[in-house]
Amino acid sequence: MKFERFQQLVRMMFLPDEAGNIRTRYENVDAANIHPLVLAYIGDAYFHLYVRMRLLSYEQTQVQALHAFSAQIVSALWQARAYRGISDMLTEEEQAIYRRARNTKSHAPRSASVADYHASTGLEALLGSLYIREEHERLEEITEAAFQIISKEMMNQQEQKHGH
Repeated sequence: MKFERFQQLVRMMFLPDEAGNIRTRYENVDAANIHPLVLAYIGDAYFHLYVRMRLLSYEQTQVQALHAFSAQIVSALWQARAYRGISDMLTEEEQAIYRRARNTKSHAPRSASVADYHASTGLEALLGSLYIREEHERLEEITEAAFQIISKEMMNQQEQKHGH
């Protein structure tokens, strides 16, 4: 980001109040009124942290290995596979959040197919919505199910490659 753009964002986001403190623009955060890509932004951050914490039960010393492995798990490819595995456990409302984000216009990176990118965006938006709504039990249930699906598919892929 260029320095001028950064300065513009600071001026736009951080407005002082009468006392010179940073003014809060919104009194509350309502997931129903947040743009789907913003929900995905929050869900992506949550999923990254969840995966990193989960990986600590397997490895606690090799930061490069943790980083490389977590980056693989949170990729659009694996998130799309996770979504396909958990879709049956989602409520109608959760499916609607997923579809709304999946169908939002965005640009897929070269590292993912358009379909996988949109599916992962939908999953992240669902996680972001649950996080914002503070539905922690359901968020944990869905995220752990996604983690298990990804883990098992990764193990199956390794077994197929090595003929076990």
